[in-house]
Order: sequence, then structure tokens, then C-alpha cells
Amino acid sequence: MCGIAGYLQFDGDAASPVVLRRMGEAIAHRGPDGEGIFVDGPLGLAHRRLAIIDTSPAGHQPMATEDGRYVISYNGEVFNFQELRIELEALGWGFRSRTDTEVVLKSFAQWGTGCFKRFNGQFAVAVWDRAQRKLVLGRDRYGIKPLYIRRSGKSLVFGSEIKAILRHPEAGAVLDKEGLFEYLAFQNFFTERTLFKGVSILPAGSWISVAESGATATDQYWDFHFTESEGGAVLSDAEYKEELDRLLRQAVKRQLVADVELGTYLSGGMDSGTMTAIAASELPYMRTFTCGFDLHSASGMELGMDEREKAEYMSYLYRTEHYQMVLKAGDMERILPRLALHLEEPRVGQSYPNFYVAQLASKFCKVVLSGAGGDELFAGYPWRYYRAVVNDDFEHYSAKYFQFWQRLLPRDTAANIFEPIWKDVSHISTRDIFRNVFSADAHKLTRPEDYINHSLYFEAKTFMHGLLVTEDKIGMAHGLETRVPFLDNDLVDFAMKVPVRLKLGNLGEVVRLDENEPGPKTAKYFQQTRDGKLLLRRVMEKYVPADIADGVKKGFSAPDASWFRGDSMDFVRRSLMGRDARIFEFLDRTAIQGLVGDHLDGRENRRLLIWSLLNLEQWLKHLEAGNWTSQ
Repeated sequence: MCGIAGYLQFDGDAASPVVLRRMGEAIAHRGPDGEGIFVDGPLGLAHRRLAIIDTSPAGHQPMATEDGRYVISYNGEVFNFQELRIELEALGWGFRSRTDTEVVLKSFAQWGTGCFKRFNGQFAVAVWDRAQRKLVLGRDRYGIKPLYIRRSGKSLVFGSEIKAILRHPEAGAVLDKEGLFEYLAFQNFFTERTLFKGVSILPAGSWISVAESGATATDQYWDFHFTESEGGAVLSDAEYKEELDRLLRQAVKRQLVADVELGTYLSGGMDSGTMTAIAASELPYMRTFTCGFDLHSASGMELGMDEREKAEYMSYLYRTEHYQMVLKAGDMERILPRLALHLEEPRVGQSYPNFYVAQLASKFCKVVLSGAGGDELFAGYPWRYYRAVVNDDFEHYSAKYFQFWQRLLPRDTAANIFEPIWKDVSHISTRDIFRNVFSADAHKLTRPEDYINHSLYFEAKTFMHGLLVTEDKIGMAHGLETRVPFLDNDLVDFAMKVPVRLKLGNLGEVVRLDENEPGPKTAKYFQQTRDGKLLLRRVMEKYVPADIADGVKKGFSAPDASWFRGDSMDFVRRSLMGRDARIFEFLDRTAIQGLVGDHLDGRENRRLLIWSLLNLEQWLKHLEAGNWTSQ
């Protein structure tokens, strides 16, 4: 893993080594092991190296082919690089290093943009073709590694993080009001927008080619496709289980390749537990890392959020060297300024516990395995999917699912809440943003299983993508590479074809359920959490204790609902109700403070909204102080 940045001038001006070094310095935390720049007329590349495979100087970047035609700045790991190297050697290519970087570079030289389809891994890459005078930027299938772009009439600027782009003299750090509107609708970005005006993210599974003249070509080379076989299951249930077990082991083993220390996150749940169990069976010495929470002021469901005891037990079973930390309410307040600077744009839910556990892991390892992706691939959130199972057509389905994904603000209050900037955002239809996520064949939906698969598609494209972008920023803030074995290509291809009946067990009952009927009958299905990931649970019984494999789904989350009403109440009031709060340049003070007050007074649980507003307030402080451009 590394950090990449660069730019291409369209006006004929030469790229500046000084600017490139400033861009690289902005993301120095991503690559403390080395730096480099390359200039070829209007094109400049910058690189920061985190040495993982072949830590020798042979892996220095930017790296060029022997003839000098192709030059690469690359961030990531391609786990099938050894197989690709053998194939390339058979085609006549030689190699000077043991790195996957050189394999990626020569794969591009051999196959052009077609190489991206061959890669099994996580990457963001920039390749300059000196002969054709064009720059190609590409991103992995799932969006594990981010890549941001800012285009103007004079240049295209890119970087692993936005702060690198903002070091370019043409870029300015300005809030995108339309991006703010989108974020507060979904607590995420469903388009390529960010909170910074003019800066977008390259979509996952895509590449863009930009010529010296400014001419551009783009392509989405891969997309998710969850399917339900018309002719019934191709495999028996036992065969599905056996194949999933084989692919899980294969995925973890593939991602253990490294010339540095490697560990795993161990949250106490089944996904990270299974990753750890398989990894520990392959390596003689494993380190594991857990973050727990002080629950003295917690209440209700939040009393079950500390899973240290389960993690410790699994560490005992797998004989790992185990490290843990305990967070209290004040830890969120202390880390928020630093966290907001690294996140650059808040996405999905709270993330400061992840920041702390990444910091812990980075003291012992350079690489850590994560259990992310299991829920999105194998239907780990049944209470979400069941809300939109029986529908008249796609429009009916998308309308219902859209209502559920309005995560932060009460519906039909946008004009009031965004009153200070309403004239700038009133033209935006969040309903259309939501609907446009779905693929072109969205109207070919007839069965409940089709709608479930469409929901899985939606969440992989949006919710999981937000988690991955956040996880990248959090790990790389500490020079820590996070790997995601669930997003191995072979495993994903298999998961998308697993029948819904092997993921969700109560679909038939939900189909017969009247969603309009009030009371506990609907709550039984819309809130229960043991129903999802059925096939995965059966496989995981081989690796984790039965009570964990069959346990209640819990997210990795602090007891913020209680903390915001208790230990952190003064901080929330100072941040969001003070006279000098910066968010009220864009949001209506009375409306927002009423919503926050509902939580503080115990009338509603608005912890997600409060977390997002605290992030935005800190983001605006950084903007005002010029920290994005001068740090």
C-alpha cells in the first residue's frame, strides 16, 4: 500500500517538481518508507511508498518499463501477481524485482486497460504512456482503494486522498453545497461527489484515460451482479457449503503474502473470527487487535456493545498474541480533529473506534486483515432487505427502499433544514440519486428473490463502498495496510450466485407479511438479526464457537446514544448549540438544534445525525483554518 498523486497539464505548461513534492508530502502518512517523483513535460507523478512486498530499493516508484515507455505510480496489492508474472514471463517479459508493482506495470504494457479485469486485489493506479502521451487512472473492482480527481480546463489532478489534490495551485478547498445535501440525505455519497467542490471520486471498477490534449475516455470494466438462477440451484446445499469453505480458505491464504508483520482485527464477531482462525492455521505467529468500550454510562441495547470477552476467548482458541484497548466517551472528543482531517469527508457511521484500533495495530504490524464485506455479500442485514420484498414493480420497490435509506434527517423537511442554502440545492432530487444507483436491468424484477438481490447490489455499491473508503483512510493514517479477504474475486463471484434461500431463512414468511400492519408482527422481521448469512454461518461453525456463528449481528459501534446524552452531552452542546457553530452557515439553527435536543432529552435516538454534525463542524473548522491546503 502506498499513496499516489499527480497531474496532467492541458495548456502545455510543464509539471512542477515543487508542486509534486508538496502533493506527496500531503499524504506522507500513507508511505513512510520512501518517496519519488517523475516529470515528463506536462505530466507529473508523485509517490509515497509503504513497503510490503520486496522492501528493497527495487520497488521504488514511480517505476518505468525498461524501454521507458510506461511509467507507473501504484497503490495497492494484486494478490495474483505471481500467476500473472509467470504468464508475462512466458510472453517474453523480464523482471528486476519481486514486487507486484512491476507485474502491474508490465501487465498494462502487455494488455492495456484490459489488465484491470485480470487483477485480483485492491488498487488505485496511474500509468503514463510516453508514446501515446496519455494518462490512465484505474481503480479496483470494489473500491477498496480510493482515487480522487479534480478536472478543470487547464489540468486533471488526482490523488489517493483529497488533501494531495488541494496542494495543487489550481485547486481550492471549498464546500460543495450539493455534496453536503447528498451526504445529509444518506450519511454517504451515492454519486461521485465529495464535500469538496470540483473534487470527485473515480467509481469502483472503472478507469479513465486522459490525453495530453485533454481528450478523455472512460469505462466501467466490472460491476456487481447478484443473480437468482431460473432453473434452481446448480449445486446441492452441501456442495455450496463445501465450495464456500474452500474459497474462504483460498482467499485468506492469498492475502497472507507479505515481507512484513501481519495481523488481524478480532472484533468478537464471526467474520473477523473466521479470518483470524484461517490465518492462524497458516501462520505460526499471529497478532490480533480488539477495541472495547467502557459501559458504565451505557444503557439498553448498548450494554452488549463490548465484545472483548468473545475476542479474548477466540484469541485463546487460535493462540494469538492479543492486544486490546478500551474507549471512553472522552476519547471521541479528543480524536475528532485528527480523525476529520484524515477522513476528509465523513461517510457512513461512526468511525473513531476503528481509528483507535488501527492506531493500536500499527504499533505491531504493517498489514492487518479485516472481516469487511461478509455482511454485504451474504445478506447480513435482513431487517433492511425485508422492508422491500413484495412490490408491484421496480418503482414501487425503489420508493420503499429509498424511504428506509433516509438515514439522518426527517423526510419532507429539507427546505426548512437547508434554508440558508436552499436556493443552491433545491433542484437536487435525492430520490433520483438513489434510483440511479441501480443497474440498467432494474426493471427485470419479478420475484421477491430478485428484489433481495437488487438490495444486495445497492448496498455493495453504496454502503460497503463507504465503509471501504473510510477503512482505507483510517488505516493509512497510521501507515497500516488493511486487506479484505471477503473481497477476493473468486469468493465474490461465487457469493453473487448463491441462492437467496441460502442467505435468508424467513423470506417466505416475510412475503406473506402485511407490511402495513402495525405492531410486533412486522417488528419481528424488520428488527430480528439472526436470519441473515445462513450459508456463511454454517461454514463458520468450523472456525468459530457455535454461539458466535449463530449470534446476533452487531456492528462495531460505541454506545454513542448514551454518551451523547451523558458523558459527552456538554461537548455536543458546545459544538452544535454554540453561537459560533459553523454548520449554521449552511443549516437552519432552529431546526437542527430541535433535532439534537430531541436526542439529548431522550425523545428520539439521533446518534447518527449527531455524529455526522460533529464531523461536519470539525470539517468546517479545518476548512476555515486552511488545514486542508497548508498542513
